[in-house]
Amino acid sequence: MTPFKLTDELLEEIRQLIADGKDAGLQTMMKEFHYADVAEIADELDVEEATYLIKLLDSEKTSDILAEMHEDIREAVLKNLTAKEIAGELSELDTDDAADIINELPKELVQEVISEIEDREHAKDIVDLLRYEENSAGGLMAKELVKVNENWTVTTCVKEMRAQAENVTRVHSIYVVDDEGKLKGRLSLKDLLTASTKTHIKDVYIAKVDAVNVNEKGEEVAKIMSKYDLEAIPVVDEIGRLVGRITIDDIVDVIREEADKDYQMAAGISQDVEVNDSIWILTRARLPWLILGLLGGLSAAAIMGTFEDMISKHAVLFFFTPLIAAMAGNVGVQSSAIVVQGLANDDLKGSVRNHLLKEMLLALLNGFILAILLLLFTWIWKGAFTTALAISLSLVVVIVVAGLIGTFIPLFLHKRNIDPAIATGPFITTSNDIFGILIYFWIAKMILGI
Repeated sequence: MTPFKLTDELLEEIRQLIADGKDAGLQTMMKEFHYADVAEIADELDVEEATYLIKLLDSEKTSDILAEMHEDIREAVLKNLTAKEIAGELSELDTDDAADIINELPKELVQEVISEIEDREHAKDIVDLLRYEENSAGGLMAKELVKVNENWTVTTCVKEMRAQAENVTRVHSIYVVDDEGKLKGRLSLKDLLTASTKTHIKDVYIAKVDAVNVNEKGEEVAKIMSKYDLEAIPVVDEIGRLVGRITIDDIVDVIREEADKDYQMAAGISQDVEVNDSIWILTRARLPWLILGLLGGLSAAAIMGTFEDMISKHAVLFFFTPLIAAMAGNVGVQSSAIVVQGLANDDLKGSVRNHLLKEMLLALLNGFILAILLLLFTWIWKGAFTTALAISLSLVVVIVVAGLIGTFIPLFLHKRNIDPAIATGPFITTSNDIFGILIYFWIAKMILGI
């Protein structure tokens, strides 16, 4: 299958078909594309054109297109649809995707849309999902699944599975419940096919099954599914009743959103933003960290001011100030990034002391190698061994301190249930710049005897 690529020529052709009202040609063209590709096309059209396209195509396809569209474009398109039209689209979607779209609607429209959904059971399931937090297992799960009762015979089981499977896009697992709806295990298709028709399900099902509670955080669900390579995982309520399932496509979205958030925090952006957001929103997201950087720079300048006499006598120290600050920032960010990644993947084991000791030894090794190179360079360049020694020793200490700060801060924040990603980027860089400059000039002062 050749990957879809949206070109300017194709986009212009689609726009021309819309402008000329050539519905038949447009429908024929869209049939050739996957719904995700059509969603990409709709994202590039203006709102009126995207709305025209959605209204033209069959609801069975446009429902999936809406689910894949960019949130902002989808929200604008939905404003141009009636409550009945929106309900028609939601009727074709799995309950989890339908609930996500419902959450984007104005509050005054939600009830009207739900009342227009003809399948009342489907509407009830959507309403049930709306009561869960968006990033919880309950908010991520879908109601569509195949479940069988442990007291059924194989014959009854097959009959019931056929009826249930009609409403399930993809059957990942067959779950087994008791008379109260509590999850008991899962059923192997092989065991079902090879068992006698009069055999009861309780005699052939597999009792071991991974499940998550409805209140479990999405990030924790992602870790579990990733660890055990699960395509789907059942969700149970507080008393163990099976209430839904989460599929891998929803977890991929969670992982991507978390990665985007952590990347933005590491870059010094304090809230979730996108490239198309307004200047005011982007400013609010960036400015707090930029102010922190400014304060850090002013603090470093103030520290340098206290060593003005020493700098005037040994001007070479001034030339290496950016190097020391840069090395402190780089080492700190490297250390914190490794720790944050380990915490995110749940790979970080052992005590804080052990991690700090390991980082200190690593920083000493790296610092020693870099210091030797710096010593030789400075000595050859300036011919002043004592000054070169002072700068090189300062570099070793600065690297060790920066590594310890970069390791400790994320661990400290994690212990207090604060997102450790905030420790990377400007926070670590600024703090290490300040400590680096202070350590640099203090050690130089001690060695040079000023």
